[in-house]
Amino acid sequence: MTLKALFPYAAATRGVTVRAAVSYMADQSDTRNGRWLWAYHIRVENGGPVAIQLVSRHWEITDGYGALHIVDGEGVVGEQPVIAPGDSFDYVSACPLATSTGSMEGSFQMICADGMLFDALIPAFALTAPVVRQ
Repeated sequence: MTLKALFPYAAATRGVTVRAAVSYMADQSDTRNGRWLWAYHIRVENGGPVAIQLVSRHWEITDGYGALHIVDGEGVVGEQPVIAPGDSFDYVSACPLATSTGSMEGSFQMICADGMLFDALIPAFALTAPVVRQ
């Protein structure tokens, strides 16, 4: 399986590629009570010449009504990983919504070994639950 097939969404910024894959979690959703859940897998690849550290995250989550939810915080999944040149860092997290559709996008603030700060874009991806026919 190709990298594009595993991670259909990708964005590159200053030699850092952020890849994303998303899957609907039907078994953990409670649609009768207005709760849909998606798992997303993020891979951050350092294609640059120096080590980088992921210091914070900024997510823009839009639900099916168009309401925007902002999530800012330090690191990801309790970590602020240092990624050497040529290496990558993967993590999996989840996003609940009160609607059956939505989208996510954002950025990771990175600091280079030389102290330079920059934002690495996270590609936009759709959150779409399959339609269940009764």
